[in-house]
Amino acid sequence: MSKEQVRGVVVGHGAMARGMVDAVRVIAGVAEDVLVPLSNDGKGPEALQSELTRMIGQGPVVVFTDMHAGSCAVAARVACRLGSDRAVVCGVNLVMLLDFVFHRDLPLDELVPSLVQQGRAAVTAHPPHADPAVSG
Repeated sequence: MSKEQVRGVVVGHGAMARGMVDAVRVIAGVAEDVLVPLSNDGKGPEALQSELTRMIGQGPVVVFTDMHAGSCAVAARVACRLGSDRAVVCGVNLVMLLDFVFHRDLPLDELVPSLVQQGRAAVTAHPPHADPAVSG
């Protein structure tokens, strides 16, 4: 019997979720049901939560949100509160999503900390004067 792999849902404002999921699909070539987008565009809190709950369904899932506060994060926390096989990760970035699709066979208690670590490591700053070849 094979272990069920974790699915992902990206919830965000406007077209952000669709753009990030599309980028992951282009880079990693994953199936459409591995990582799915959901926008809060035109949805009130109850409608967003209801749609997210339906999308989560059964089985292990990580819900990624754009920010730790706001309608997307609140809907994610409510939709995931009753499942031990559900996790919410806020502050999603592309590196985090790529790490997710390549390691979604891990148990949630190993996967989620790794995703957060990879996502944080991907955030860097380079002063404008640091690379003369780029500055022109």
